[in-house]
Amino acid sequence: MTETAKIELKDVKKRFGPKEVLRGASLSVPKGKSLVVIGGSGSGKSVMLKCILGIIRPDSGSILVDGKETIGMAGRDREQLLSRIGMLFQGAALFDSLPVWENVAFGLISGRGMGRSDAKEIAMAKLAQVGLTPEVGELSPAELSGGMQKRVGLARAIATDPEIIFFDEPTTGLDPIMADVINDLIVSCVRELGATTISITHDMASARKIADKIAMIYRGEIIWEDEAKNVDTSGSDYVDQFIHGRAHGPIEMDVLKP
Repeated sequence: MTETAKIELKDVKKRFGPKEVLRGASLSVPKGKSLVVIGGSGSGKSVMLKCILGIIRPDSGSILVDGKETIGMAGRDREQLLSRIGMLFQGAALFDSLPVWENVAFGLISGRGMGRSDAKEIAMAKLAQVGLTPEVGELSPAELSGGMQKRVGLARAIATDPEIIFFDEPTTGLDPIMADVINDLIVSCVRELGATTISITHDMASARKIADKIAMIYRGEIIWEDEAKNVDTSGSDYVDQFIHGRAHGPIEMDVLKP
């Protein structure tokens, strides 16, 4: 492992019955850098993220955070690791029964045992950081637009000032302007925290905006990884087909034919 790696995957494999989803995925994320993993639906992006989070246990391989093996980690060690991580879910995943501020403060109250008054103060500050007013904090998630829900999800992801943040398709379902707003917020929030981030997306505009490094996963393997500025000159036919959205190329789509 290199000295600067915050997160490192080595030959991670995972299968579900006969379906091999991860076929030896390996990548490295330097401390304080933003890695974006691109790839089509079913390529293994979400399963890889869930393996890092410990939601799914890989069949083999190694997942290191700060040089410490996390596969098989349980109990207090797992809790301490998760307390250092923030997460922006694909659908925002807000709790409908809680007001917006309490959604943002959830990790502070439930995870860290912070008093509601102090947690609310932090939540309101984080909402302001993503451009939302105190009035929004008192609303229910159902009263918010999709873009506002994403902002609330981002505020929740950064509420505990995490060292590591994962972004799962952060711009899915948003119009291009709101998607760019979210991308700008991600960049500014991550820069302010100095966090190490992994994002998974198929949105190349988002990838170009938020990434220091880009990796492409195809059929459960990382087939290309480099600085984001080199994505257009990758030399990989797979990367080239994906970033330009071409139907024809080495990436084969499973299409049902009549």
